[in-house]
Amino acid sequence: QVHLVESGGGLVQAGGSLRLSCAASGTTRGINALGWYRQAPGRQRELVAVITSAGTTNYADSVKGRFTISRDNVMTTTYLQMNSLKPEDTAVYYCNAGRRSFGKSYDYWGQGTQVTVSS
Repeated sequence: QVHLVESGGGLVQAGGSLRLSCAASGTTRGINALGWYRQAPGRQRELVAVITSAGTTNYADSVKGRFTISRDNVMTTTYLQMNSLKPEDTAVYYCNAGRRSFGKSYDYWGQGTQVTVSS
């Protein structure tokens, strides 16, 4: 089992920045991807950014050039640097960890952190 705890959300004005952090604990061996998703009211949860153990990154088109995902060397912490924030970035942001063990894949989620961008 992997336990994920996010931090760093809050209220910021449009154009501002926030940095989210996510710390993984528990059975972290085998984590091969860490990512951030978000869910705005009335909308489905969507991928924001993901980073793999190989260092490959992928971003939603809506955040490319504004957000940067990073991680530590042991895949237990991931960060999301969010710059030039827009009101449409307002959502609950969830950390996600993908882990493979003995041929099986597992998905874990944090409890979410609220990001609110005022216009």
